[in-house]
Amino acid sequence: MPGIAMRVVAVSAALLLAFGNVAVAEAQTTKKKSTTTTRTALARQRAAQRARVTAAQRAEREAMTAHFKRDQLGNLVPDVNAAAAIVYNPQTGEVIWEENSHDQRSIASLTKLMTVATFMADDPDLTARVTVTSADTRGANVTFLRAGENITYRDLLHLVLIASDNAAARVLARTSEGGSAAFIGRMNEMAAHLGLTSTSYADPSGLDARNVSSAYDLSQLIAFVSSDDRISSIMRKTDYTARTSRRTVTVHNTNKLLGTDVDVRGGKTGFITKAGYCLATLLQVPQGGTVSVVVLGASNSPTRFWAARHLFAWVLGRAQGLVGSDDELLNR
Repeated sequence: MPGIAMRVVAVSAALLLAFGNVAVAEAQTTKKKSTTTTRTALARQRAAQRARVTAAQRAEREAMTAHFKRDQLGNLVPDVNAAAAIVYNPQTGEVIWEENSHDQRSIASLTKLMTVATFMADDPDLTARVTVTSADTRGANVTFLRAGENITYRDLLHLVLIASDNAAARVLARTSEGGSAAFIGRMNEMAAHLGLTSTSYADPSGLDARNVSSAYDLSQLIAFVSSDDRISSIMRKTDYTARTSRRTVTVHNTNKLLGTDVDVRGGKTGFITKAGYCLATLLQVPQGGTVSVVVLGASNSPTRFWAARHLFAWVLGRAQGLVGSDDELLNR
C-alpha cells in the first residue's frame, strides 16, 4: 500500500507539473499575443497618423493653388472650392465677384459678429465684472472659462472674437438686459435694421445650426462691425491674455490671415459640421479702401484662408491690370 501511495503522489506531482507547465506556456502565449496586439495597434495608429498628415499636406497644397474657370459670359473668374463666396466693396456697394452669395446657409461662429455688435450697441462698461455659470460652459465645446470665476466684459469680448469662445458669447447674452432670449431678439432686430434679409439667429454662440445667413449678408455685416474700432481692434490681435478671478489664459486668433502679407482690418472664423469651414474678413486695399471677402462651406480649414487670399489677389490684379492672360491663368 505504501508503494501505491507513493506512486499516486508521484503521478499527482507529475500532473501538477505538467499542468503548471501548460499554464506557464499559455500565460507566455497570452502575453506574447498581447504584446503583438499592442504592437500592431500602435503600428496601425502610426500608419493612420501618417495618412492623415499626408492628406492634410495634399489638401494644403491644393488650397494654395489658385484655380480659374469661365463664367456664362465667357469671362475668366476664380474657381473657389467652397459652397458660397463673395468679394464686396462696402464703399460702393459693388459685388466684385460672387458665387451662390445669396444662398442661405448655417454660419457657425460667424454668428459672434452679430453677438458682439448687439452687445456693444448698449455701450456697456467694459470694466464691469460678471460671474460665469455652469450653464454657460455646459456643452460649450470651445471655451477657456470655468464656472464660478468672474471676468470683465473686455476680456469676454477678446475671448469671443479671438478664440471664438462659446461660453463667453453666452455670458454676454445672459448678462445683458432681459437675458439671453431678449438678447437674441435684439440680434435679429439688428439684422433687420441692416437689411440682412437672409439672416436669422437662434443662439449667440453659433453652435445652433439654425443660425443662418448668406455670403452677401455677411459681407455687409463684417464691414459694419469692423467700422467700430472697439471691435475691429480686437479682431486684429493675433493673441491675448485674459485674466479671470482665478487665473490667466492666453488665447490665439483663429483667423490665420493675420500675420501674413494681407492687411486684415477685421475677421472671424466659424465651423460646425452643418456649416463647414467659414470665414468673413475685411481686407485693406493698398490703393485705398477695403473689400469684404466671405467664404462659406469650405471642406477644410486651409481652404477658406487660401480661397480668401486668391480672391483678394485676383481683385487686386484686375484693378492694377496685373492679371495675366486668360490662357496663362487657365494653365496655372
